[in-house]
Amino acid sequence: MTVFLSGLLALASLASPAQPAKSKPQLLFDGKTTHGWHTYLKTTAEPAWTVVDGALQLNPQAPGQGDLVTDGEYENFELSLEWKISPGGNSGIIFGVHEEPAFQATYDTGIEMQILDNQGAEDNKKASHLAGSLYDMLAPAKDVAKPAGEWNRVKLRKYKGHLTFSLNNTQIVDVQMGSPKWQALVENSKFKTWKNFAAYPKGHIALQDHGHQVAFRAITLEQLG
Repeated sequence: MTVFLSGLLALASLASPAQPAKSKPQLLFDGKTTHGWHTYLKTTAEPAWTVVDGALQLNPQAPGQGDLVTDGEYENFELSLEWKISPGGNSGIIFGVHEEPAFQATYDTGIEMQILDNQGAEDNKKASHLAGSLYDMLAPAKDVAKPAGEWNRVKLRKYKGHLTFSLNNTQIVDVQMGSPKWQALVENSKFKTWKNFAAYPKGHIALQDHGHQVAFRAITLEQLG
């Protein structure tokens, strides 16, 4: 019996590869300052991004617009945060961002998890543009986004090109970068002819300025390896 059980355990271990080791959770936002962040292609955070009630918030009427990006770059990670969008609002979490003047926007190179007021935003006509989607590529498996003005909880995981998005404790996107499915999604998206889209395994994480008020809080990251 002992030998039989040992054999079953060995087979189970082969069928279920070990999960990657996680680093200690790293605070990407201290809840008080924009330390650790800067506006894309700038050296510091521009005035449009401020801390309000413990959250990073974009004021679309303030001077100094632009996406806010992490000072650090990451390749294999699990990102956790909460976001809240204004009525009619649109934003995103963009990762794998390669920052250099040749690329004028974070989305030239980065991959986006969409943030949207699904009820009131203009960009709500296409399923792959709804909150939680792999933007313009893969619609969320289920609409679990909360209404504008309410906090939504995200877990965004990237490990060896395997992407999983969870919104409000529900997994809604699961895809392997470079797979036939991925290639088909790219071919049927706006990124079909973008040579540098998703081309950099390691990159910055960006909070998008799409011209609408949006707020982020409880931003932590665990590196995987």
